[in-house]
Amino acid sequence: MIFNSFDFAVFFPVFFVLYWFVFQKNLSLQNILIVAASYLFYGWWDWRFLGLLTLSSLVDYVVSLELGKRSAPAQRKVLLGVSIVVNLGLLGFFKYYNFFVESFIDAFTLFGAEFHAQTLNIVLPVGISFYTFQTMSYTIDVYRKELAPTRSFIDFSAFVAFFPQLVAGPIERASNLLPQFYTRRTFDVPKAIDGLRQILWGFFKKVVIADNCAEHANFIFNHSEEFSGSTLALGAVYFAFQIYGDFSGYSDIAIGTSRLLGFELKRNFHFPYFSRDIAEFWRRWHISLSTWFRDYVYLPLGGSRGSLSQTVRNVFVIFLISGFWHGANWTFVAWGALNALYFLPVLLAKSHRKHTDGVAEGRILPSIRELIAMGFTFALTCIAWIFFRAENIRHAWDILCEIASPSLLTLPRFAGSLKGLVCLALVVFFVGVEWWGRHGNFALERAATLKSKPVRYGLYYTLIGMVFWYVGKEQAFIYFQF
Repeated sequence: MIFNSFDFAVFFPVFFVLYWFVFQKNLSLQNILIVAASYLFYGWWDWRFLGLLTLSSLVDYVVSLELGKRSAPAQRKVLLGVSIVVNLGLLGFFKYYNFFVESFIDAFTLFGAEFHAQTLNIVLPVGISFYTFQTMSYTIDVYRKELAPTRSFIDFSAFVAFFPQLVAGPIERASNLLPQFYTRRTFDVPKAIDGLRQILWGFFKKVVIADNCAEHANFIFNHSEEFSGSTLALGAVYFAFQIYGDFSGYSDIAIGTSRLLGFELKRNFHFPYFSRDIAEFWRRWHISLSTWFRDYVYLPLGGSRGSLSQTVRNVFVIFLISGFWHGANWTFVAWGALNALYFLPVLLAKSHRKHTDGVAEGRILPSIRELIAMGFTFALTCIAWIFFRAENIRHAWDILCEIASPSLLTLPRFAGSLKGLVCLALVVFFVGVEWWGRHGNFALERAATLKSKPVRYGLYYTLIGMVFWYVGKEQAFIYFQF
């Protein structure tokens, strides 16, 4: 089940009525309802994979209870190892088995030897990368004694399977989300209205921006040999806004929907395309994943506290793992490596914490220096997105070579179509609203401060009208495949 579907349009109102009007007075029944609804939400895609979700929840629940009873370091390490092996084992099999087999065969072929191995017709379970990392973080925090294990399997299952963020995040920490299942929720009208604003902005990002940009980005990338460097560069820009609108749109809908139910999820995007260097970009893009790798991989490896070679190693480790997390393709590894190369100079120059404030604080427009810095960072990001979107390394390289050719200075052929120009106009409008609301948690949050009711509701109804105008065939969210 996806947010932009008729099924969800029926599912959520029914759940909402039961949640607030039937089970509100009984916290345990509310949590049971959340678990049941979340399993229905996930099983709507393919009920057979509910077993994986249950197994992952059960293993980490039992392991964490045992961790709470044990004090011997060796025993605790074994228990943690069980959680990590089971979770990463399931993730590795379903997501990477065929990749490793095919890479193994290619390696033998490269050296002139023939090797035959059987690949499997494996279906990647939706959201497995997200809920696997969520349950692992819980067990690791219990192992570190930063969190007490919960004794309620229902509460823990609700935390793991919470349907608004189950299949594409944000990847929640147990320290933030799990305690919210212990306490009675009350319906907060101002928070609910704010949640509706964020849901509306999320749908606008997905349906109007991402799906429109996807049509043009897909056409350009799928026929890249036919286009000039300027058109390919435009395709990279289209894809940059496609993936941002798609993924951050999902996060906005998830966070807004959770707020309607009395839950507060962590922010996952913070206007990343207004970043002035690549370090700031990674503090603002997919925050829940970036901080996960920081806390559970980068810092345990030593972070930037060791020698220069260790720091370089640690940076490459987290970015390569991050790329590999996104998919079983060398293009994602290349994307991660390229971002590591971008990040290293900023880190080694100790300027990675230079931009911790918002851009153009107290001003309507950025300075020339800020504008150049944002443009340069966005350009670097678009170059990296080419690897993310390309079919293979050779495809990405061919596109980059054409972009670096004199044809970059020609007029983009694809931009001449009316639909292409309309899409660019929508992107400009989108960036304008994002810039206007850049100091809030999400762009449309600032609409609440508009004193003129006609202006405020005019903006709402304009966005609603655009969503309904462009809504059509259900388009799955990009990150469902990760």
